Amino acid sequence: MQEINNEINRYDESNIQVLEGLEAVRKRPGMYIGSTSSRGLHHLVYEIMDNSIDEALAGFCNKINIIINKDNSITNIDNGRGIPVGINPKLGISTVEVVHTILHAGGKFDGQGYKVSGGLHGVGASVVNALSQFLEVEVFRDGHVYKQKYERGKPITPLEKIGDTDVTGTKTTFKPDPEIFEVTEFDFEVLLTRLRELAFLNKGLKIVLRDERPEEPIEKELHYEGGIVSFVEYMDRNKDPLHQTIYFDGYKDGSYVEIAMQYNKDVYVENIHSFANNISTAEGGTHLTGFKTAITKVLNDYAKKFNFLKESDKNLLGEDVREGLTAVVSVKISDPQFEGQTKTKLGNSEIRGFVESIINEKFASFLEENPAITKLILDKCIMSARARDAARKARELTRRKSALESTTLPGKLADCSERDPSLCEIFIVEGDSAGGSAKQGRNRRFQAILPLWGKMLNVEKARMDKVYGNDKLTPVITALGTNIGQDFDISKLRYHKVILMADADVDGAHIRTLLLTFFYRYMTPLIANGFVYIAQPPLYKITKGKSEIYAYDDNQVEKILNEKQWKKEDCTIQRFKGLGEMNPDQLWSTTMDPETRTILKVELEDAIAADEIFTILMGDKVEPRKEFIQANAKLVTNLDI
Repeated sequence: MQEINNEINRYDESNIQVLEGLEAVRKRPGMYIGSTSSRGLHHLVYEIMDNSIDEALAGFCNKINIIINKDNSITNIDNGRGIPVGINPKLGISTVEVVHTILHAGGKFDGQGYKVSGGLHGVGASVVNALSQFLEVEVFRDGHVYKQKYERGKPITPLEKIGDTDVTGTKTTFKPDPEIFEVTEFDFEVLLTRLRELAFLNKGLKIVLRDERPEEPIEKELHYEGGIVSFVEYMDRNKDPLHQTIYFDGYKDGSYVEIAMQYNKDVYVENIHSFANNISTAEGGTHLTGFKTAITKVLNDYAKKFNFLKESDKNLLGEDVREGLTAVVSVKISDPQFEGQTKTKLGNSEIRGFVESIINEKFASFLEENPAITKLILDKCIMSARARDAARKARELTRRKSALESTTLPGKLADCSERDPSLCEIFIVEGDSAGGSAKQGRNRRFQAILPLWGKMLNVEKARMDKVYGNDKLTPVITALGTNIGQDFDISKLRYHKVILMADADVDGAHIRTLLLTFFYRYMTPLIANGFVYIAQPPLYKITKGKSEIYAYDDNQVEKILNEKQWKKEDCTIQRFKGLGEMNPDQLWSTTMDPETRTILKVELEDAIAADEIFTILMGDKVEPRKEFIQANAKLVTNLDI
């Protein structure tokens, strides 16, 4: 990043521009941090940390400490330059106070204080301050220590000089306001996942996360000299790579691009992650388009030149060359143009050409210089193309077969009469007996039932050609109407609630996991758009006289008995071993009635973590699965043997 950093000459109070005042943050926090749930709570940490990361991007910070204090407050300490402390010429108050009380005040708008920045909206410190019960900031700058305190966004002390120092940096401590947030307890693992990602993306930066809440504090140091090469190796640690990670980078006109990539054996999906200025661009953008287009062209050119493909053969498609590929594409640019407030898609048109030129030059050279590795890669790509052709034939056969039948919908599907997908829901039910009860108990107007029997294909270990024609998965594909993989079309989804309803036992959990693996690998937008749910049938029925109460776990049984002041010996407590044990009325009232049921939405918050967990649980390697089970065994609450 040195070529970018050399352009930075000054950073003082004149760099801080005020765009608008701090208004309505406490009234509408969701507009600024997404939600007031656990996700929004953790987002506060990232907003403050973004400022420290920007100092690292500018070349002035190499260590950040994040501490979860005993009272669930957070302390963020960096060794950057420290926030400017002089009086802002426009407002007549200290610049520290401007940054913490004025929305869209920061040093990232004029291109002088920071050449590259992630926190481009400039809302971080002020929004965190507004949503905190208290916030204290200490600045180490110009040989002195300065401190100021705030409560719920308002300064309660002026900025004061409290001592001398020979270091620079900023220390911020804040406690989220319980009047704003539904939960105020930070999750160490959630923070660790995001901070690890940031450490990978910023080669050489040391991030230390410490949790002071346990009796024995927990501390993790995240420091990766390998940068995104280490990132790819981390994501592939439970897979079987074909070769060492390939890495190349390049500078152009103040922009910097890094790419790391690795193919894996016996993996049939792609795992590509793109970032712009450390921000995950989940919807991709010009950098990702350039990457995908260029690797397809380079591999086709090589395959034709060295007779892996004959002139009469069709070109490899993008999906062929990305099968089994893990890659990270990271760009750092001075003026990123994100599409939408969520910053999930990069729009800079010049970046596409830049990425393409790097791959056309450096990836092509790598292939020619490493023929043995290239052969492994192309053999896998060509095998993928053959499987794709087989999948196409299987898909056409399935369509022809459907066209000959009286209806294109699966025979076991009991459809609903409503035709507006936003009002419809489908229950995918384990077993014919449970399916029968669900069909009788449902509301036929908007609830459809699709019974499945037996365990379906584990798609983690199979290509798409095995998915088509599979007698357990084809009915699901047909009923939902979206198709799968490259042909997936969310606009054709026939139900906006896809509810998995399985027994509360080991087999039921296995079937749920197989279905979720299928949805994640071949229908990812289904989960990403919030259309997948898991039903929560009760485990127990407590009966005393004519009273019947349902409980969903052992703790709830005890709670009900205590609240009702019932003794166990005076009650009948029935444990349901399967959905089929419930009659239609019971299944409706406990699990299917929108007025009384509980259903869990399956959310995709972290694609990297999701990929890892599906690889561990459903992949070929036994040892990672064994370690996962041992580590999580203590969390099991109900286990049928």
